[in-house]
Amino acid sequence: MNKKKLLIVDDDLPFRERLSRSMEKKGFDVVSSPSFAESLDLVNKSDFDYAVVDMRLEDGSGLELVKQIQTTSPNTRSLLLTGYGNIATAVAAIKSGAIDYLPKPAEIDQIYDALTNSKEILPPPPENPMTADRIRWEHIQRVFIQCNRNVSETARRLRMHRRTLQRILNKHAPKE
Repeated sequence: MNKKKLLIVDDDLPFRERLSRSMEKKGFDVVSSPSFAESLDLVNKSDFDYAVVDMRLEDGSGLELVKQIQTTSPNTRSLLLTGYGNIATAVAAIKSGAIDYLPKPAEIDQIYDALTNSKEILPPPPENPMTADRIRWEHIQRVFIQCNRNVSETARRLRMHRRTLQRILNKHAPKE
């Protein structure tokens, strides 16, 4: 049996290693990379059947990498993952050549289904999706960290009152 080659591109080492191990268990021959430049070099040297690409890489854009993969290897089925999900990003991902777009944290089975599901346009819904409150809380936490834990700056970017944000930040994470 010929294993399908999968390229995983994500600068988050623990996630990349966990996804690589899981996909190897599902029968893929996995090559992983932390960066745009290294991944582009790998794609130029070898053909991949599939690629899972993070949207934001330290040295470039995942959208741009998906475009490059499609140019170099048009038969590669690329999937874009991102922690910064919105409709505009999803549209840009599909226009770049990705077969699908999943918001992080995506489960391994969701990723596998999105890569291998050729009959349906969308993979089946997740068994245990995160609640809307949990997604909102994680988004606020991510923006807060990106603003170097500056409450005023975070509130401005999220377009909410500073005191409202402080109350949200003082609460524990909602149940998943």
